[in-house]
Amino acid sequence: MNCFYSKRSAKDIEIQLLAESQTQHFIDNNQTAGQWLESSLRSLTAGQHCLVPAADGSVKQVIVIVATDDSSASMWAIAALALTLPQADYYLNDSIPQQQKTQLLLGWALGAYQYQRYTNDEKAIARIYRQDDAAARRMDAMITAHYLTRDLINAPPNDMMPVDLADATKALADEFSASFSEVIDDAQLARDYPLVHAVGRASKNRPRLIRLSWGDSNHPRVCLIGKGVCFDSGGLNIKPGASMRYMKKDMGGAAHVLGLARYIMQQGLPIQLELWVSAVENAISEDAFRPGDIIIARSGTTVEIDNTDAEGRLVMADALTEAIESERDLTIDFSTLTGAARVALGTEVGVFFSNQTATAQALMAAAEEAQDPIWQLPLHQGYKHQLKSDVADLVNCASSGYGGAISAALFLQDFVSKDADWLHFDVMAFNMRSRPGRPKGGEAMGLRAMCHYLEQRYTK
Repeated sequence: MNCFYSKRSAKDIEIQLLAESQTQHFIDNNQTAGQWLESSLRSLTAGQHCLVPAADGSVKQVIVIVATDDSSASMWAIAALALTLPQADYYLNDSIPQQQKTQLLLGWALGAYQYQRYTNDEKAIARIYRQDDAAARRMDAMITAHYLTRDLINAPPNDMMPVDLADATKALADEFSASFSEVIDDAQLARDYPLVHAVGRASKNRPRLIRLSWGDSNHPRVCLIGKGVCFDSGGLNIKPGASMRYMKKDMGGAAHVLGLARYIMQQGLPIQLELWVSAVENAISEDAFRPGDIIIARSGTTVEIDNTDAEGRLVMADALTEAIESERDLTIDFSTLTGAARVALGTEVGVFFSNQTATAQALMAAAEEAQDPIWQLPLHQGYKHQLKSDVADLVNCASSGYGGAISAALFLQDFVSKDADWLHFDVMAFNMRSRPGRPKGGEAMGLRAMCHYLEQRYTK
């Protein structure tokens, strides 16, 4: 990682955290640094930082103001500094507890991320000291998982179609000696994955069901399913222009499960991993699926199409059906499924559903430890009537405009066996504004929580 170094020198610059409540005490008791802090900043509030010079004019110290004491400061407290400090080598003050240092260093690395595939406008990265140990290796796995997820989402749709998702999955499989396969043939897709085929058949970019398998068959089987709608026009129920602008991110679920798979394999977790990505483009042509069509899913369930812009749950359903056909310990799906989830919790908190109370509680605890904001919504069965069709088993879009994230989750639950331990994520996968460590663009949401939870569950 080019934002870290592992050998300290006398020239390294200290980064000190200072709680808002302690600023006046610091000014009163540190003559030179205190005066510089007071004169350099208009407001001594969290998020501000000050460069304190040495006698020769070089930078001696960086003071970062945080909302609370350094033992509980947010992991994002120094995340903006990787790209804003002068290019040099820095280290965290020794008084900061090691666990907090680890979180701060992860935030620094996520703040150093830049998507450079189509531009040469690269900012210089300041380096920070990090010990080379097991914690560093775990951190590297987390960072590369995040970077992969962000890179895939940030790619423009002309370079991130189903074939490109397949290439990214194969590259990951090759790196970790995993097995890779895909179904592209129209006849096989129409027979084995009819909902995937129906959504993707209108595009010249052929739909695919992508698979990756890794791990020891004696270990618990964990299934990952990702929504890979590489661009969503809305189909015949076409989206308005403003709503279509960021639909390159509609393959964000696939990006998340590939990032999670990378972490699992890089860390060597004792898991038998099975991954599916339903990769399609929801396009418009003379072969597009239509409102009123009835499609027989892989499970045998008949689905009436009410709205072609409710396509994500369709491509997920066939993959979920295949995932539960064999014995499994845990099934996890990620998708950018509904705008309703964003209405409920905004764009910066990931929504998840679970049919197992203990799993949901453990995941929430892991999310809090990982400082990864997610929140559980209920699988309220009282809304299931909204999916009732007059002519088929299910309709793909709820009859009510309310509770859309829940009704979408209930649709997916119909393709999951009742005894399954199942987690369903409905995430934005995109930062609509830049914040320290979280630049505008593709984002991994719930990924740190899931990585932390899987480690706790399978490495006790």
